[in-house]
Amino acid sequence: MAALDSTQKAEVYETISSLNMAFAGIIQHLQTLQRTGLFKSKAAKLFPSFALELQAEFNQEFLEHLHQVELDDWGRYGKARQRWENYLRDPDDVLLQAEERKKQLAKQRKKTRR
Repeated sequence: MAALDSTQKAEVYETISSLNMAFAGIIQHLQTLQRTGLFKSKAAKLFPSFALELQAEFNQEFLEHLHQVELDDWGRYGKARQRWENYLRDPDDVLLQAEERKKQLAKQRKKTRR
């Protein structure tokens, strides 16, 4: 999937929001028409449900793809943060982490021997 820049991503989210607002308007208009009592067919009563089903299908499809975009971005930008944290890390931290890891491994060996 192609990466989106932050402007494109914002436009996509804004468009999805606009679609959802439009669906809310459609539902409201259908309910208003129902309240008039002029439209009594079974189909007319189901139209709001049909619209809500379509809205849910759109959201599911679009958000599934956006979820992957966000995961890709998280991984990509997370690497930059990790590099920065490694740059800032005190060299002595590595020695402390190694000592802590040795202790963990020793505990694991004791548990497996029992």
